[in-house]
Amino acid sequence: MSELPAPGRSVTVSVTIDLRAQDVHAFLSNAANWPRWAVVNVLSATPAREPGWWEISTPDGSAELRIRADAATGIVDHDFRDPSEPGSLATVPARVLANGRGADFVMTIVQPSEVDSEAFDRVLESVETELAMLKKHLERQ
Repeated sequence: MSELPAPGRSVTVSVTIDLRAQDVHAFLSNAANWPRWAVVNVLSATPAREPGWWEISTPDGSAELRIRADAATGIVDHDFRDPSEPGSLATVPARVLANGRGADFVMTIVQPSEVDSEAFDRVLESVETELAMLKKHLERQ
């Protein structure tokens, strides 16, 4: 039996948005919306042949995205996979939580063992940029 790797560094990030939680959840649950806010990592998104998956263009090339959403619990977990690397799958647990008249969008990012700390810090910076864009986009509506 193979041993699991040691726990990696994880960071939980969030943004408060002045828009109803149901509306934030509905927006995030639709992968077609991701290029509007995930401007660093998702350049385009189109439905893939496999149900539930989306083909996305990223700065590093093609990838695939699947959103596993549940409006009742606020879950907006999303999976990424690289079609050129069979078996690759990265999951980002995420949730939309009601906060007064608005919502908090919260997600936890885990540093993969093959990613060094400097590269992971760049990922975190890009996520902060994207969360700021999400807030700006949704609060403009």
